[in-house]
Amino acid sequence: QVHLVESGGNLVQPGGSLRLSCAASGSFLAINNMGWYRQAPGKQRELVATITRGGDINYADSVKGRFTISRDNAESTMYLQMNSLKTEDTAVYYCTANVAVHFIWQTNNYWGQGTQVTVSS
Repeated sequence: QVHLVESGGNLVQPGGSLRLSCAASGSFLAINNMGWYRQAPGKQRELVATITRGGDINYADSVKGRFTISRDNAESTMYLQMNSLKTEDTAVYYCTANVAVHFIWQTNNYWGQGTQVTVSS
């Protein structure tokens, strides 16, 4: 079983910064793509950023230039550095990972439980 646990969510003022972490635990062979999604109240879950095992990165237009995604493959951990936060960044942030558990060619997608980010003055 694979578990993803997010941390780092908090209440922050507009213009502030937060760093989210996502730690993977359990028994598995490899973690392929990882990503951050978010869901604001009354809205659909949306992509924030993704990162491949090799470090290729993709950002949503709304966060480009403000957010930075990174990962530590040795520690099975992913990060999201969020700067210049806006009120519209308020949401529950979820991490996801594509994981090979038993065989390298057979992968499943896993999700964390989410961490709340609130940007408000």
